[in-house]
Amino acid sequence: MHETIPNHPNRGRRRPLLKALALLVLIALCALAGAGWYASRLLLPTPVQDTAVRVSLPPGSGIVALAEQLERKGIIRSASAFVLYLKWKKEGGRFQAGEYEMKPGMTHAQIISQLNRGETVKKEMVRVTIPEGFTADQIAAKLAEIGVDAAAFIQAAQQPKSYTAGRASSVPADEGLRVRLEGYLFPETYEWAKDDIPAPGKIVQRMLEELDRKLESLPEGWESAMEERGLTFHELLTVASLIEREAVLEEERAVIAGVIYNRLNRDMPLQIDATVQYLFETPKERLYHKDLQMESPYNTYLHSGLPPGPIASPGLSAIRAALYPADTPYLFYVTKKDGSNGHLFAETYDQHLNNIEASNKNAARKTGQ
Repeated sequence: MHETIPNHPNRGRRRPLLKALALLVLIALCALAGAGWYASRLLLPTPVQDTAVRVSLPPGSGIVALAEQLERKGIIRSASAFVLYLKWKKEGGRFQAGEYEMKPGMTHAQIISQLNRGETVKKEMVRVTIPEGFTADQIAAKLAEIGVDAAAFIQAAQQPKSYTAGRASSVPADEGLRVRLEGYLFPETYEWAKDDIPAPGKIVQRMLEELDRKLESLPEGWESAMEERGLTFHELLTVASLIEREAVLEEERAVIAGVIYNRLNRDMPLQIDATVQYLFETPKERLYHKDLQMESPYNTYLHSGLPPGPIASPGLSAIRAALYPADTPYLFYVTKKDGSNGHLFAETYDQHLNNIEASNKNAARKTGQ
């Protein structure tokens, strides 16, 4: 006979437990599947729209604040899902600050790519070109065209000690200077965002920095050349401003520089019309004898030597001519008045008188008289 093995007393109890566990696992799997489906739905693009919205990412802003903004503006469905997606993809560390334009319907990959490349909204810019030979007053008037307070700009240009640019320290403490930083405001094309034009003082600082930068392109040893002539930088800039206002043709700049130094070395008055024109708010078409008698340290008809300071903003070419003048015997020059913008040069006063006569004849022919 075979012995009958009785059923284990716990075997019957395990079956319901296993069924319960299986059911729990099934429920958990269904929940996970549902959660995955729901999460995938949150990662889908929002409905496509043609109207773009602005998204701002300030410097130092985190991905949570960005995600909340994107959700609020309808670019993504869920801020929390987007943050988790970024962490999963190890993205967000290369996002570039700025203002962006995005449209609903963009994929997460497209959003991330735009932020990584820094494809920000291009700000509307304004450009201001300051011509060589402009005075501080003319520069202020030009800047006023884009909304800069002209009076505040001139006031800022009266305070050289307020700026960190190297050459600003060259301005002497001379009460006779009309505008302390006259000549130091480098003529160039400047560009700023239309909605973020700097304050006048910052514009002055930028122009002073441009002067420092341009001086770096001069030939090596230029400061030694300046010192060999016994000039301070302020005096060099003054000579350059005279050249800038007197010479139109590039090939004449060094020659006119040579004439200026020749007259200075002989203690002759420079007799440069531009220094008298500097005394007027608006330059005159023609100077009369009475104008040449106006008392001012800038009037080089009445006073020998250089004026107290520059009379305009010289460009690099004029500064170079002031450093390296032509070796010339000339002491006089007069405009040809033939439309060429050139000059007639002379060694003696008699030759100069002949040149003046020739100049007047050119002018007469030009007007048909």
